[in-house]
Amino acid sequence: MIVLLGGASGVGKSQISYRLAAHLGVPLVEVDDIVEALQAMTTPEQLPLLHYWNTQPHPTDPQQIVELQIAIAEALVPAVDAVIANHLETGTPVVIEGDYLLPTPGVKTVILHERDEAQIARNYLAREPEAGDQSGRALVSRMYGDWLAGRARAAGAAVVEARPWSDVFERVLKEVVDGG
Repeated sequence: MIVLLGGASGVGKSQISYRLAAHLGVPLVEVDDIVEALQAMTTPEQLPLLHYWNTQPHPTDPQQIVELQIAIAEALVPAVDAVIANHLETGTPVVIEGDYLLPTPGVKTVILHERDEAQIARNYLAREPEAGDQSGRALVSRMYGDWLAGRARAAGAAVVEARPWSDVFERVLKEVVDGG
């Protein structure tokens, strides 16, 4: 069993993915770790998109930021596909979690989606209180999440709403185990 659990930043993917991996008794791979490894092994000249946030001035236009996130997700497809192929070849089950996961044919994909950017801002504040209000970041997250959800639906992948939070784990698990 290989499960991709994607969604925008701040919607609760990490909490759900750790719980899901533990429940299924399988390892968890975080796409952030794949990005870190690729950045350590390459230069900005070799993979400019993967080094963008560390090397370039950050744009302020939300749509431009979303377009960058989409481009980075698309650039990461070969790396994620390699991890998936390794797990398929070795027969090793895994949950792979991250912002930059796109639906992958033949692999169970669940996108966790939050439509309410005010809720995402509250999630950021609870997770990173020292950063204060992150409404702008929440707007970008909601926009990217909407794009991801649309892409998932078009690919026939599951989209699970993050709220109500009280039963989101059970709804994600239902999609993973029996497809809804």
